[in-house]
Amino acid sequence: MAFPLHGSSSVLSFIVLLALSSLLSPCNCFNPKRLNFSSSALEGWSPAGATWYGSAHGAGSDGGACGYGNGVDRAPFSSMIAAGSPSIFKSGEGCGACYQIRCTKNAACSGNPVTIVLTDECPGGICLAEPVHFDLSGTAFGAMAKPGQSDQLRNAGVLQIQYTRVECNYAGIDVAFHVDVGSNPYYIAVLIEYEGGDGDLACVDIKEGASSSSTPSSSWIPMTQSWGAEWRLNSGPKLRPPFSFRLTSGLSRKVLVANNVIPVGWQPGATYRSLVNYGD
Repeated sequence: MAFPLHGSSSVLSFIVLLALSSLLSPCNCFNPKRLNFSSSALEGWSPAGATWYGSAHGAGSDGGACGYGNGVDRAPFSSMIAAGSPSIFKSGEGCGACYQIRCTKNAACSGNPVTIVLTDECPGGICLAEPVHFDLSGTAFGAMAKPGQSDQLRNAGVLQIQYTRVECNYAGIDVAFHVDVGSNPYYIAVLIEYEGGDGDLACVDIKEGASSSSTPSSSWIPMTQSWGAEWRLNSGPKLRPPFSFRLTSGLSRKVLVANNVIPVGWQPGATYRSLVNYGD
């Protein structure tokens, strides 16, 4: 969706519109820090810098600051990942966002766009030299090259690229909830991954199960972003499984509900897959 941003009055109107719409949102997830009027989500292709790290044909990291773990080299991420500068990492709120990137200013560039997922942060050094920077896995960086010229492209140093925000598409894969190993009957933290559509989350609500057969489930309770893609609830009273989750996506504020995804008898460290995803 494109918005006319000619002059301060239009920008103010846009902010007011989002603020009003947030009053109708499932949780209070409006955050002015998320508004980036130079972002590709509003203006199409935008300029950025790109470098790469890790091994030439590797995944760059073990999941990094988003917490996705060492599965980033497997489907659906398949090593096509990047660490983002603070402007797009957004203290973890950008985790899971998908982008297309392309390069044209090097002889080895194919000019064809490739899709990547933001899974890590590039917090300093070269990543602060320009407004937006992607520190890509060696695999993702090389994917921008002409056939047979990925090694030549990886020798380019800091590469000027173009990027645009796109929807994530994890066909056949539903949203997964990985329970943090530190969770217990009074505290639960979950790492949420593989969200389609926007890919990132603005806020997460949790609902407990019924306390008895005659007592209905509780109402939705807002969770707090712990770090990266992990969200937590410090309940106080003992938690009542099964747990349902209500997700609000980051860019479009679309809502997705995963009912009873974490069952009675849940275990810290276990991963529970839902039966839903954005776009289903």
